[in-house]
Amino acid sequence: MIGIFDSGLGGLTVVKEIKKLLPGIKILYFGDTARLPYGEKSETIIKKYTLAACNFLRKRKVKIIVIACHSASSVALPYVKNKISLPVIGVIEAGVKAAIKKTKNKKIGVIGTRATIKSGAYEEVFKKYDKGLEIIAQPTPLLVPLVEEGWINHYLTKEILKIYLQPLQEEKIDTLLLGCTHYPLLKKPIKEIFKNKVAVVDSSEELAKSIAEFFVNKKYKQNNGELVIYLTDVPPEFERIARNFLGFLPDKIMRVTLKE
Repeated sequence: MIGIFDSGLGGLTVVKEIKKLLPGIKILYFGDTARLPYGEKSETIIKKYTLAACNFLRKRKVKIIVIACHSASSVALPYVKNKISLPVIGVIEAGVKAAIKKTKNKKIGVIGTRATIKSGAYEEVFKKYDKGLEIIAQPTPLLVPLVEEGWINHYLTKEILKIYLQPLQEEKIDTLLLGCTHYPLLKKPIKEIFKNKVAVVDSSEELAKSIAEFFVNKKYKQNNGELVIYLTDVPPEFERIARNFLGFLPDKIMRVTLKE
């Protein structure tokens, strides 16, 4: 059984990719929807909320906890690992490794929330593997609300993407890492802006591969493939958003109060 945490619903893109590789695995998803977005919060608050969410999943006997939120991964992952005895995986490492394999000119762009970019976590992990890389990080805070609104193909979304991506085009990156779980839904317009000349790395896909490898190596059995979603608030548009992110609706949805 896998526990997945995100500040909102973006982590459902990770769930979707895991289901492709491990269709029989049971997943407990915790979304702190009452307090999103984490991307605009302080490091202290992000650490506090992330630990509380991971403890919620730990108490439900999951085998591994996945922090699918990029803001939480970049700010709170080491902190949570020191506090919880279970394996805890963040979303950053898998995407970084995939981007390094893709780049040829060693110029890699990263887009994400303000908290993710400000943390410098991506640059730190990239440099751990290759100090010769040039990382161009760009905060793109307007993209999450646009995706949740369902404005994937809206002209306004495309115009905002052009503005955000222009500095990366000027830097002549050849690889772009999507540093937010909402952004896979924008892969098509992003690729169009780059005229399909830039490799776009989806962290959700790469993270799912890492989790599948973990379960195969541990020889854990799959079960009924149930997806249970816990939310601190159930948005009125939840079903529409869930269908956009997952392509289907979860087996159970429960509203919970998180104890800090």
